[in-house]
Amino acid sequence: MNKSVTRSKLFQPPVSRFGFLKVNGAHLVGDNGRIVALHGVSYGWHNFWPRFYNPESVGELAKNWHVSVVRAAIGVEPKGGYIEDPRAAIKAAEAVIEGAIANGIYVIVDWHTHNFNLHYAKQFFSYISKKYHQYPNLIYEVFNEPDNESWKDVKAYAEQVIGVIRRYDSKNIILVGCPHWDQDINLPARDPITDYQNVMYTLHFYAATHKVALRKRCDKAIANGLPVFISESAGMEASGDGKIDMVEWHKWIKWADRHQLSWVVWSISDKAETCSMLKESASSSGEWTKKDLKESGIRTKKLLKKYYSF
Repeated sequence: MNKSVTRSKLFQPPVSRFGFLKVNGAHLVGDNGRIVALHGVSYGWHNFWPRFYNPESVGELAKNWHVSVVRAAIGVEPKGGYIEDPRAAIKAAEAVIEGAIANGIYVIVDWHTHNFNLHYAKQFFSYISKKYHQYPNLIYEVFNEPDNESWKDVKAYAEQVIGVIRRYDSKNIILVGCPHWDQDINLPARDPITDYQNVMYTLHFYAATHKVALRKRCDKAIANGLPVFISESAGMEASGDGKIDMVEWHKWIKWADRHQLSWVVWSISDKAETCSMLKESASSSGEWTKKDLKESGIRTKKLLKKYYSF
């Protein structure tokens, strides 16, 4: 190899490598049929931290954090969310989507809610899928975290939203949450969605709270053939605060690697809590140095680095 070739020219962006993703059994695979595990970060609620929702910050995460996926958490009910201000929500989603397309990484468009909002969800995903269906970068997350809803009702809701997406986008991956904040992964394992293809089910963990019992529950679901995607996770307590439990977090990462599961860490935001990765000093558009990062940001960036390959 000519040694004058730079590292940047050697690197092939994830979407160029894997193309349109699909589900094969319990695995996420690329268009060449090989198993794919994506690793990245989630933005915080768009309506609380809109300043980070821009293509430049996506570029920072792609080039310097080496993410293969980002997640746009589009808030629904709270002040400034989609229901109150749909234009701002669409603008935020588009900024992250277009940043991901420009940088050759995948993007999860997350309907960030704990409640059924079927009318608005159909409206939102109809627009997004119609505009971006031709891009292999897109992943749709139709219900972030059901809380007290039954799996029967979540499944019925998801099937209606998936039907809207599939009118325009016949291929890209769709993620479906499960009851009790994406903990009851055993329920879809017993009764999965069968009318649509390329559907995966989300597991969420916060390492200081969720430990071996949840991993064992997910082991059984995977053994039953359920395709699982960890669309939100972090090292501290489920509240998003408290101390980071690095021992347990590393157990989760090793477990995910063993199962070849994708994972995403929460969150790109500057709230005064442990799970927010950035300090208030961080610019809106990236170029973050170590002094701009909180402990979770420093540790997440280090975790991501080992998956960076040429």
